[in-house]
Amino acid sequence: MAENNPFPTEKEVTEQKIKRRTFLAFTVFTVAGLGSIGIWKAFRTLPKSKNGLAAPSRQVLAFNEKVNTILFSDQHLAPTYPIEAAARKPRVNGRVGLSKNFDSVNWQLQVNEPGKSQSLSIPLDDIKRLPKTELIFDFKCIEGWNQIVHYGGVKFSDFLQAYQLGTQSGKPLLAAQPKDWYPYVGLETPDRGYYVGLDMPSVLHPQTLLCYEMNREDLSLKHGAPLRLIIPTKYGVKSLKRIGTLFFSLTQPRDYWHERGYIYDSSL
Repeated sequence: MAENNPFPTEKEVTEQKIKRRTFLAFTVFTVAGLGSIGIWKAFRTLPKSKNGLAAPSRQVLAFNEKVNTILFSDQHLAPTYPIEAAARKPRVNGRVGLSKNFDSVNWQLQVNEPGKSQSLSIPLDDIKRLPKTELIFDFKCIEGWNQIVHYGGVKFSDFLQAYQLGTQSGKPLLAAQPKDWYPYVGLETPDRGYYVGLDMPSVLHPQTLLCYEMNREDLSLKHGAPLRLIIPTKYGVKSLKRIGTLFFSLTQPRDYWHERGYIYDSSL
């Protein structure tokens, strides 16, 4: 009959350690998993904002937006690239607001100002007579992809200056104080299916364009013809295709993706 060894071998000690560590790891993993499920369920029960996003998440996004607003500067420019770097066949992404029954021949940009009963209708040829600006930059999508693109059009600020728009007094922008500016600008597609809101400093940024060309050719319908917004300091969700109506506001205009949980500012 073999004697019991009061001193375990090194192999037995190692096996015991492995069993203890395995049990401990399994226990910790189980507790952490159950805790995560509990936290997730508790998070799901928190009060919701208007767009269905949990209130704490919306509060964090609102705080981030305030920080972006404080740090915003028209001296901060998106990097630009040589024309050779631009994609020859730019990616098409997003078709919301691009209805198939669109009348491109008779299109005119509709501009609405508070207190005025009639819209200002501006044909594309008139917009093309304004000083042209070309921009080659890295278009960044909130989905995670990016592509260098080449657009041409008129600076939004030049457009507002030419038509004496954007101020509550009716003075030209360059002659007015910032407190006289309308704080917000809204843009909508002709079918009102897609819409964005912008603060006036972002509108007046020197790289914010109303574009009618891509790669020095007229925009195609799938890329937002006859006129679209390009704003390189923000994610592509703000660069609305096929502008139908432009309007000024004292409060934040509605914004398609903000209503679906994204940050209103969408700055890079």
